[in-house]
Amino acid sequence: MTPSSRLAAAALLIASAWIVAPRAAPVLDYDFFKARVEPIFLEKRAGHTRCYVCHAESNNAFRLERLAPGATFWSEEQSRRNFEMAARLVNPGDPSGSRLLLHPLAPEDGGNVFHSGGRQFASKDDPGWKALADWVNGRKL
Repeated sequence: MTPSSRLAAAALLIASAWIVAPRAAPVLDYDFFKARVEPIFLEKRAGHTRCYVCHAESNNAFRLERLAPGATFWSEEQSRRNFEMAARLVNPGDPSGSRLLLHPLAPEDGGNVFHSGGRQFASKDDPGWKALADWVNGRKL
């Protein structure tokens, strides 16, 4: 290797250290979804109806499975379908760019202006919003 080719190789090595490769999007974890996210859809918040009431077999972009009569939670098969539905409305690794998190968030904190179910999350500090964000960021149990 000539001195000039060694110099070029060294320069290339130094330059490549400054290039940041894009990070792979995190994988959405089903177990975290079932344990920490799905309960949010059933939670009653003061002044609001539960997400489930409006989104069970609805005609909007987010449809949750209807609970069986007398059931308080979804079956495994239903939870899998809920996971697939919710996953379509998020950008893994980007909670602030995910429809599932923005639609029910108050506009004052970056949410969408319209959500007929009201502002389920007053801010990104809401524990429910944070749990959704954790899931979108790939958190596991």
